[in-house]
Amino acid sequence: MRQTRQVRVKDVLIGGGAPVAVQSMTKTDTSDVAGTVHQIEEMMRAGCEIVRVAVPNAEAAVALKEIRRRVPDVPLVADIHFHYRLALMALEAGIDKLRLNPGNIGSIERVREVVKATKERGVPIRIGVNGGSLEKDLLKKYGTATPEAMVESALRHVRILEDLDFQDIVVSLKASDVRRTVAAYRLLAEQVDYPLHLGVTEAGTPFGGTIKSAIGLGILLHEGIGDTIRVSLAAEPWEEVRVAWEILKSLELRKRGVTVVACPTCGRLDVENFVEIVTEIERRLAHIEEPLHLSIMGCEVNGPGEAHDSQLGVTFGKGVGMIFKDGRPMRKVSGADIVEAFVAEAEKLVKEGATAQPEAVPELVQIK
Repeated sequence: MRQTRQVRVKDVLIGGGAPVAVQSMTKTDTSDVAGTVHQIEEMMRAGCEIVRVAVPNAEAAVALKEIRRRVPDVPLVADIHFHYRLALMALEAGIDKLRLNPGNIGSIERVREVVKATKERGVPIRIGVNGGSLEKDLLKKYGTATPEAMVESALRHVRILEDLDFQDIVVSLKASDVRRTVAAYRLLAEQVDYPLHLGVTEAGTPFGGTIKSAIGLGILLHEGIGDTIRVSLAAEPWEEVRVAWEILKSLELRKRGVTVVACPTCGRLDVENFVEIVTEIERRLAHIEEPLHLSIMGCEVNGPGEAHDSQLGVTFGKGVGMIFKDGRPMRKVSGADIVEAFVAEAEKLVKEGATAQPEAVPELVQIK
């Protein structure tokens, strides 16, 4: 696991051995306070731990104060580009982190003013380098937005802050393709010990973007690189949060909510509407936050084995389902009643507190 400094965003720790934090960004007009607050609340219910909002103008900056008042416990990040006064307004409104590239907001005096205000409030700064918006001289030097160009851009901004005796920094290096994103983060991870915010930017639709994000973030996280993640999809922000959690759960880095193991089905399938059954069970249990491992299998070949590794499982025979608890058969239920019965058993487990053990961050083992 890569050793980094630790940054605090309200009550959430990033880096320094803390669990990888999940964040996302609102997609409303920030000046629409009611709409933005509603979206933030939906994101938090989905498991978002840090929320970023765009601050493109004074109207959005003014709205931050009321947004802060309505969601006092949410770690809020203000996304600022070019305008240092917006950063100062966001800090005055009580935000918990700035996304700001110091080299893009004007003179060193303006940067110094922003840094002074962040220090006074204990607010960290994320330097966010994007492959699509690199400095012109770097594009001329490298010919395009190469991983090396992205790292050089990030280090420029880092040095500006370090020269002002500011080290409360998080860094991101995002490209819209997996190869450049992975290469850039690997290069930077060798040169700084600041925590890294991972993401494949503008990844695309829920289908394609999920695949790109899972591959890119999965590679880096498996290598021990990355301290907080944001999945960028052309979708609702809570969908980004769901994908982020599934990535972390699949790598056994975090535990949250229901994990469903379901067979892909084949000619041995012993139940009709299997896909609909799995989808409905997952939907009905989406409100559960406690870690819960479930298996839903379509026949008796792999079903008992999978059920043995699950807290709750079901395997189907002709017209009936056998529910297993902790690998042991509990009872048979007719196929028509299986959704209601299985959901009831899962909710009973949660009430009894018989969910997975509290999460621990495991040592990563390199796959040869």
